[in-house]
Amino acid sequence: MKEVRILYASSQHIKYAEGVCKLIEDAAQKRGTGIAKRSPEYIRQKMDKGQAVIALEQDKLAGFCYIESWSHGKYVAHSGLIVHADYQGHGIARQIKKKAFTLSREIFPDAKIFGLTTSLPVMKINSELGYEAVTFSELTQDEAFWNGCKSCVNYDILTRKERKHCLCTGMLYDPERKAKNKSWPHALKVYDRWVRFKKYLFLKWSDPRSQKKSKSETLILCQ
Repeated sequence: MKEVRILYASSQHIKYAEGVCKLIEDAAQKRGTGIAKRSPEYIRQKMDKGQAVIALEQDKLAGFCYIESWSHGKYVAHSGLIVHADYQGHGIARQIKKKAFTLSREIFPDAKIFGLTTSLPVMKINSELGYEAVTFSELTQDEAFWNGCKSCVNYDILTRKERKHCLCTGMLYDPERKAKNKSWPHALKVYDRWVRFKKYLFLKWSDPRSQKKSKSETLILCQ
C-alpha cells in the first residue's frame, strides 16, 4: 500500500461521490446494521462546501467522512465514516475521524459534536477524542436528523423505543463540559489543601496545650 493522503474534501473531489455512496451501502449490507443512506448529490454538496474529509491513495478512494450541523449549529455530527476494505486495519479510520473532528472544531467551535454508531472501533476513536457515551436525550432533537435514520434497517427499533434507545450508541463531545473539566485538577489541589488545613486545625484544637483560645476563635473554627 502506497501513501494514503487524508484531505479536506473540496469541489475537485466530487467525482468520488458515487464511489462513497457505494462504500456506505456495501458496509451496511456487510454489517447487517444501520447506516443512513445518502445520495451522490448530497455527498457532492458536502464536498463542495468543504464539510467532508476524504482519504486517497493517489487517485483511488480509500475512505471518507462528512460533517453535518443541527439545531442551528448547536450540534455537529460526523456521518458516513467509511474505509475501503483494502485499507482497513491501517489506522485510516482514526486519521479520517481526527481530521473531521478538527474540521468541526474550526467551523463550529462552540458546537457539541455527537454521533451514533454500532462500531466498537469508532467508539474507541471517539473516546480518544474526548467523547462520552450519552443517552439519546442529550443529542440534537432536530427532526431532520432523526428522519435520516428512516433508511436504516433498525429504524423500527428506534421508533418502538420512542427514540430513546436503539442498537446504536450515542456519543457526545461537549466543549463547554471539557473546558470545565480542565479546571478540575486545580480545584482538586485547592480542595486537598483545604482538607489538610482543617486536619491541622482539628489536631491543634484537640491538643490540651491549645485550649487557651478565645470564644471568637472557636466560632471561626466552627464555620
